[in-house]
Amino acid sequence: MSSSHQYLKASSSKVVTRLGDIEHLHQLSENLSSLYLNQEYSDVCLVVEGQKLPAHKVILAARSDYFRALLYGGLRESSQTEIMLQDAPLNAFKILLKYIYTGHMFLMTLKEDVILDTLGLAHQYGFEDLEGAISDILKQLLALRNVCAILDTAHLYRLDKLVAVCHSFLDKHACEILMHESFVTLSQDALVELLQRDSFFAPEVEIFRGVSNWCKANEDNNDKIMKCVRLPLMSVADLLSVVRPAGLVKPDSLLDAIADRTNCRTSSLPHRGLLVVDENVACPRRGSKVVAGELTEYLLDGNNCNYDMDKGYTRHAINGPGDQGIIVKLGVPSIINHIRMLLWDRDIRSYSYYVEVSMEQKDWVRVVDYGQYCCRSWQHLYFDTRVVQYIRIVGTHNTVNKVFHLVTLECMYKQKIPKMVNDLICPNYNVATLEKNAVVIEGVSRARNALLNGDTKQYDWDSGYTCHQLRSGAILIQLGQPYIISSLKLLLWDCDDRSYSYYIESSVNIWEWEMVVDNTRENCKSWQVIRFPPRAVVFIRIVGTHNTANEVFHCVHFECPSCEDLNAQACSVTIAGGSGKSGAEPDANEEQAAQFAETATEAEEEGISANNSSRL
Repeated sequence: MSSSHQYLKASSSKVVTRLGDIEHLHQLSENLSSLYLNQEYSDVCLVVEGQKLPAHKVILAARSDYFRALLYGGLRESSQTEIMLQDAPLNAFKILLKYIYTGHMFLMTLKEDVILDTLGLAHQYGFEDLEGAISDILKQLLALRNVCAILDTAHLYRLDKLVAVCHSFLDKHACEILMHESFVTLSQDALVELLQRDSFFAPEVEIFRGVSNWCKANEDNNDKIMKCVRLPLMSVADLLSVVRPAGLVKPDSLLDAIADRTNCRTSSLPHRGLLVVDENVACPRRGSKVVAGELTEYLLDGNNCNYDMDKGYTRHAINGPGDQGIIVKLGVPSIINHIRMLLWDRDIRSYSYYVEVSMEQKDWVRVVDYGQYCCRSWQHLYFDTRVVQYIRIVGTHNTVNKVFHLVTLECMYKQKIPKMVNDLICPNYNVATLEKNAVVIEGVSRARNALLNGDTKQYDWDSGYTCHQLRSGAILIQLGQPYIISSLKLLLWDCDDRSYSYYIESSVNIWEWEMVVDNTRENCKSWQVIRFPPRAVVFIRIVGTHNTANEVFHCVHFECPSCEDLNAQACSVTIAGGSGKSGAEPDANEEQAAQFAETATEAEEEGISANNSSRL
């Protein structure tokens, strides 16, 4: 079976045969296919390029809405025995007509122009499944010699997916296609759309030369093509020695380009760059390297596991304004909107930093500024899509010493980015998890970070909760990076009928705090959902003020934003009390045998020890 036949078969609906069913679809197909170009029982003749093709109205109408309307819709053709089909290529129409009778089409032996004509007929006559199948096959056949013809056809019939594949192919082979003989065959509209893409990446002088060849073979109506050439990206020497002699650019436009090249900020110019979706471009394989910083061999080696106090990171000293920081040069100018990097995290230290990008290391644009926030471990940064060749990361603070340590850096383009508010991620998922690098830095528990492990069932009198002594200390959670948060959810220990009072504050730097909710006068039990106006959050401090049973505040689970409230409008509402008990409730004997720790100190003495932080 041919590959195209296999594809068409795979793309069709699967028929499930039940016990007792009789199915002779193959015979049916053979019987119908025998009627192709058969005058027997024929009741209509289709005239294509002067050749008469016998056909059967009922089969045409059953297979195509177009022919149903033409033959049975009350039009003039409904009463005719011969119907002229204008502008239908004969070879392509015969292939389509055979497909109508057989459901089969073999494309691999056809010339590409016939395949494109067949695609046009499939579009014209409303064979959507066939149109999609031919488009998918054309994607596999893309080459320099045919991509321009395929793009023109896809553009003409508005086959957006096929257009996108052609654009991606042309982006990767921009320099080659500009010199290829088929480039001048592109239609004006298709070429304009191509040249407007930032990802059609080649030296602008080469783009100008390709466009010049196109203009010699075609008419550039209203200078649409030449206006797509980004003259300010060319050097003054190229503008004077290449562009000016060609006579295709007006003198005023040439002077404007020289002025922009000379006077404008480099970051404001309409740069082109390499576009690779969801793939790290900051790697040696793509020619990237670290050009500033200490211990530069580690940052781009792809190893984000084997690092300690002595090796596995790149660093720079934090001295203040004017720090050069750590600078990475990408192999070629690249289109990016996402940076993922790992701050050294073998203890609970936090860093502040900012990220700048540039094309030539002179005009730097700050795309991320976390200079006022405390950040730890993995950082997921998003910003407006732009063309970049240099990335500079400058640490401004380390809670332990005066050195900024960066383990791994990745840069890429993401088609889907999270919702952003004031350049911070507004998450639609719980970020207070170990996977998102949140950590409990204050509070007593038998298992570190038990508050964030997602377990809301396995807790009892002895374990599964985090606590602190009333009127002494708090439960303090740090998120991996700043987020815009508008809701929280926590589970208060509820294995008996006790109730708690508490308040919650948030901070971005651990020095300045904002009140989130004040439940010091409430009797709260079990699940708590707190909503508040959106704000930047890094630290959440939960402070218990009362427990009806003893002098300790106990919390089983914490999440932000509240997973059950992600789509709710932000408002200052607190829902206290609520759901029934979770976890195992002991009987009276068990309660006497395993009494709840009366103080946080007692709980700590039962086996909970604090972790000591080490310094680099």
